[in-house]
Amino acid sequence: MDTAGSYHDWIDPEALARGGQWLSGVQPIDRLVRVRAEAPSLDARTHSGVAWSVWAEWREPPAAVAAALRVLGAGAAARQLWLRLRVQGEVPLVCQRCLEPYWQPLGVDRWFRFVADEATAEAEDEHCEEDVLVLSGPRFDLRGLIEDELLLAAPLVPMHDVCPTPLPLASGDRLGVASESSAPPAEAPHPLAALAALKRGTGL
Repeated sequence: MDTAGSYHDWIDPEALARGGQWLSGVQPIDRLVRVRAEAPSLDARTHSGVAWSVWAEWREPPAAVAAALRVLGAGAAARQLWLRLRVQGEVPLVCQRCLEPYWQPLGVDRWFRFVADEATAEAEDEHCEEDVLVLSGPRFDLRGLIEDELLLAAPLVPMHDVCPTPLPLASGDRLGVASESSAPPAEAPHPLAALAALKRGTGL
């Protein structure tokens, strides 16, 4: 059984662009090895997986690029292949406050432009706003791209909104829970309060 094919681990972006349709599916979290490694102790048996969809299209080069090539006599600029990736789901992370693993909701929606080789990608990456990917044949590693984008989208300091178990910080003190020692001290009685009460009671 070709499990990689059934999960669309590899895609042909040019064929996808010719088809003019979205391709979508679900990646089980256990198949995203690098993402799973962030918190392997979490039980993923009931996890619904990570939903994804991709769209590819050909675009004409920017007008400025086409004009520059005409001036240089280099002929018409080639069309460019673009890919849009959407990912939605929960990924395993470890809370840096209570140190417990948890499921973090994440969403990705990004466009990428393909180039022919690594040298071109390195040369263009510093001068363009979009993300650049290398496509050197009909097989593109979609699962790897999904993993990359989920790892980039994860918070730098993962934390629960509210930790399920307060983390002990010191003796008698817990995170988010005021201890007796940290409670504000009771207001001390005024030194003349007792004398005033005595006067009221005796009619002095």
